Amino acid sequence: MNDIIYKIKRFFGSMDPLFWVFLAILVVERLMNGTDDLGQAIIDKLLMLPGIVLGVTLHEAGHAYASHWLGDPTPKAQGRLSLSPFAHMDPVGFVFLLIAGFGWGRPVEINSYYYKNKRRDEFIVSIAGVTVNLLLAIIFAFITRALVGVYGYSNERNAIYYLSMVCTYVVFINLVLMVFNLIPCPPLDGWGIVTQIFDLRKHSWWYPVYRRGSLILMALIIFNVTDVILTPIVTWLYRLFLL
Repeated sequence: MNDIIYKIKRFFGSMDPLFWVFLAILVVERLMNGTDDLGQAIIDKLLMLPGIVLGVTLHEAGHAYASHWLGDPTPKAQGRLSLSPFAHMDPVGFVFLLIAGFGWGRPVEINSYYYKNKRRDEFIVSIAGVTVNLLLAIIFAFITRALVGVYGYSNERNAIYYLSMVCTYVVFINLVLMVFNLIPCPPLDGWGIVTQIFDLRKHSWWYPVYRRGSLILMALIIFNVTDVILTPIVTWLYRLFLL
């Protein structure tokens, strides 16, 4: 128990105070714009849980396995070569994901010293997580279509209805995770991807932007810049997969 408390204190203490100010603003804004039907909101959150857990867990596992296969022993040494949610879910990030619609998993630490081709292999590791999210969305879209094909559309609250809703949420959540993480802003995967494609580390502004990335990202979320990016792309993909 003391070890858990220590890790939580260390996590909160490691973040820039402005990050928590931005996060608090985001939570308040999301709660004020929440649904008036508390019961339905709770049911929706429960139906979303499998998608959140699957999406975040396998996203981080994708990074870990990719780095491991490229010769990096770090993920294995830190117990990240696992499909268990306990290896990849961050308790604080998970709670905020449920409350505010914005959260995080435990980032996978890598050591690019072990890579044979540093830029290429860092690109592969960066894109591995979003690739897993895309595959999950495709798989569960097929499952959803199969359920609808066999049982048809129904609003009757039975097991098939709830199973279809869970699968639909898995598709939607993984599409959101994929598109969101492709935004080229640190600490998201999109930043790592464009960094390797364009070799951005050679520029003097790279590190200052990287160091303040969490604050920049939070500002983009609060001012709905991320929504402007996410909404049309996720909506188009969702319709492509399911409608």
